[in-house]
Order: sequence, then structure tokens, then C-alpha cells
Amino acid sequence: MFMVIPSLTAFSEENFVVGNFSPDVFMHYTIKIMHHLTPEQLAELRESLLRMREKLIKQAGEKIRDPSDVTFEGGDEIDRANIETGRYLSLQRIKTRELKLLRKIDYALMKMEHGTYGVCESCGALIPFERLKARPVTTMCINCKELEEEGEHE
Repeated sequence: MFMVIPSLTAFSEENFVVGNFSPDVFMHYTIKIMHHLTPEQLAELRESLLRMREKLIKQAGEKIRDPSDVTFEGGDEIDRANIETGRYLSLQRIKTRELKLLRKIDYALMKMEHGTYGVCESCGALIPFERLKARPVTTMCINCKELEEEGEHE
């Protein structure tokens, strides 16, 4: 689905509309929004995301392969089954949490490739490098994130 755009002059680095664009409009537009991050900053953020991804995959593999936290000394079959069930549930929680972060990392890397990284998905504001450096998987500027969190607490 493509969005009809009356004029490209309606878009600027400060004014952004999230939507589906035809490839020629999308390319023209994304070239403009990548100006707020230098190539060095993008390289630093990409490297950070790749390190996060590698570390996450390594830790997940170690937790799955390392049964050292499971001991079956004493106890009967029911105790052992309870321990094993607890370990399984713990691994499931880890898997779910890590999978969610892994998807966010891959999404951020994909946005970098498409030239849309660092743009708030809620309001279209440019996300400052400092915020991206602190949280490279973020998709919202600090104002939109605070509004979202306020809404969750109500």
C-alpha cells in the first residue's frame, strides 16, 4: 500500500510523517533524514548493536548448554521434577526476553540500512545521538517515550 503525497516540499528534517511510501519518494525522503547522524556516529551505533547481538546470542547459548545450576542431590522424583520444571520455566522467560531484544536489535539494524534509523516512530522527531548511544534499539524520542510510560501507569 502506498501513501499519496501531494508534495515533497511538505517534508523536512523537522517535519516527518510515518507511512508507506513508494520507493522513489522513500529514497528521496530518507536521504534527508540521515543528516542528523554522522557516518562515524552511525558506525559506532551499528558496532554497538552488533556487539549487543553477539553477546545476547552467546549468553543464551551458554544458559541453555550449562546445566551446572541444576543439582539432583537427594530428594525423590517429584523434587527432581519440580527443579527441572523451574529450570524450564526460567529458560522460557530468558528465551522470551532475549528474543524480544534480539528482534529490536535486528529492527534497528534494518532501519539503518533503509536510512530511517534515529527517527521517532511516534512523532517523527529526530532522536539525538546521545539517546541512541544510551539505548541503540530505541524507536521513540524521549518525549514520546515519557508520554507512553505515563499512559501505562494510568
